[in-house]
Amino acid sequence: MKNRDKTDEPATRGVDDNPLAAAVSARDADALSAVRRALNKGDVMLAYQPVMAARDPGKVAFYEGLIRILDPNGRVIPARLFINAVESSELGREIDCAALRLGLRELARSPSLRLAINMSARSIGYPRWNRILNKALSGDATLGERLILEITESSAMLMPDLVTVFMRDCQKKGISFALDDFGAGFTSFSYLREFYFDILKIDGQFIRGIADNPDNQVLTCALISIGRHFDMFTVAESVENATDAQFLQEAGIDCMQGYYFAAPTIRPPWREEVPKRKRA
Repeated sequence: MKNRDKTDEPATRGVDDNPLAAAVSARDADALSAVRRALNKGDVMLAYQPVMAARDPGKVAFYEGLIRILDPNGRVIPARLFINAVESSELGREIDCAALRLGLRELARSPSLRLAINMSARSIGYPRWNRILNKALSGDATLGERLILEITESSAMLMPDLVTVFMRDCQKKGISFALDDFGAGFTSFSYLREFYFDILKIDGQFIRGIADNPDNQVLTCALISIGRHFDMFTVAESVENATDAQFLQEAGIDCMQGYYFAAPTIRPPWREEVPKRKRA
């Protein structure tokens, strides 16, 4: 067998020797720099996507507020360019702070709104994030009853003991919790029993095209059954067409979310101005 020269080994090549790696590294650095600038200037907003009741597809159960970070030209910086890099850094905690602050502000403005906000389990011990939450709740205790905090499965499993204590404390204040992207990670069912999540959001990889995929049908029905067993509300993510929605309804899902119903929007319906009546 022919021996390869050591210089051919990708693992031995540095970024300076690999133009593609250098380009990717520079792109990532630029994205992180843009995210820091946006957070410092307040160039962030939430886009709202409805979560629909499966038994009554015209009824919104609640909304999810998705953080949007803007570049200097007002364009959204794609999350894929920075989300993995910031997850374990303080920049990730600042993103969680921005999302929470915007979400609580919208809840205060809109008394009929119920809103889910994403967070990382790493933010549980972040002092600024906790100050934002506690200050809002001290001003209006009813905000907690309309707030849902979404934690991804992979994030929750990083520190399950801390998450369970945090959830118990927050649930006393009326806050609900959703386990996001369920099925994508490796949740131990013993922890699932102890977490006390209120909502189980099934990862979109099992939902897209489910009407024509027997394997995903079996897996999704099993996840719905798990949610029902643990008395959790089930939500199917990434519902993109009518046939998938119909299958999920018949499978017993509680709620559905996806582009079939609505794309995330920065102009939610509750902000629409009621046209003034013309005088006779």
